Amino acid sequence: MSEPRKRRPFVFWVAFLLFSALLYWGGKQALIHPETPVPSEWNPLVPLRVTDPVTPVTQWKLTQAITDPALCRSVLSEAAMFDPQPDKEASAQCHIRNRVLLSFVGGAQISRLETRCPVALRLAMWEQHGLQPAAQDLLNAQVARIVHIGSYNCRPIRSPSGSTGRMSTHATADAVDIAGVTLSDGRRVSLISDWDRGDAAAAFLREAQRTSCIWFKTSLGPEFNSLHADHFHLQNTGWGTCR
Repeated sequence: MSEPRKRRPFVFWVAFLLFSALLYWGGKQALIHPETPVPSEWNPLVPLRVTDPVTPVTQWKLTQAITDPALCRSVLSEAAMFDPQPDKEASAQCHIRNRVLLSFVGGAQISRLETRCPVALRLAMWEQHGLQPAAQDLLNAQVARIVHIGSYNCRPIRSPSGSTGRMSTHATADAVDIAGVTLSDGRRVSLISDWDRGDAAAAFLREAQRTSCIWFKTSLGPEFNSLHADHFHLQNTGWGTCR
């Protein structure tokens, strides 16, 4: 028979807990020190910066910003032009909380968009890390303007067979519909005209949707149904649907 395991003495566990606490404290101090060697994009204690390179920490930082109204506006202020607005409470089903009027996202102008800060911040991340790189790589241009067809709309969800009776995420400005872009050389790229062309513009739109799925919880486009033939439906909420 093997000998029974000896229990570690109480003093061992006290020492272990003290060591762990010191290690945690030292690590935290290293992260918050003004001269920390940890780059901001890797440092979980530094708030999100839209222009930082994407790392495994980025999505966590984005979630922290989106769930904190004040932090959301602070982060957005470094990457967009917007006017903060008081909440709009039309009804229990229709409202805009943490409301902003967005007019510029990164390097792209956008017609004044009434939406929620989380949607605006997701747009800023998409513009920086999705739209602009795709436009440069595939169209040799920059996105000068993002063309939208609205965010807030107090209405039920629509389907090809009619209204579903359930309220759309547009009713709380938790989604935005994007119809296309205007490029720095004046070219216009739109879903209704270019999605099926099979050229560089079509490739750009497909890359735009692929990257939108990284920054939004739901992304629906022309492949989803006929109602989305002319726009991407990009949503702040959802379970990762990308179609």
